[in-house]
Amino acid sequence: MEEKKCYSDAELEEFRELINQKLALAERDYTRIMDELSGANSNETDETAPTYKALEEGSLVNTKEQLFALANRTQKYITGLKAALIRIEKKTYGICRETGKLIPKERLRAVPHATLCIEVKQNNRNH
Repeated sequence: MEEKKCYSDAELEEFRELINQKLALAERDYTRIMDELSGANSNETDETAPTYKALEEGSLVNTKEQLFALANRTQKYITGLKAALIRIEKKTYGICRETGKLIPKERLRAVPHATLCIEVKQNNRNH
């Protein structure tokens, strides 16, 4: 039996729907993170105790660093999902960029923006 070279239009449409759902959630999350970073969701209290203030400021710095890191990861994920939608349009979605073989559906459902099959990904990690 000949090995499939690409996913069918129906399969690509299934992936498009999955990616659009994940993209909507990621964009919503990104907006919430950015709102929190900008203070749009701030519920600050006017606490005057110096010890509390110092602890709060230290905590805020740590929280902002975490939020920036989360915002960067989320933005990278959004970019990956949008690139996956472009690959769907070009009918190159789901094809490993190193081997040229189809990435299994299970992997694409778990990591819809994947461009490498799991074997290549694991080999790249080990080198």
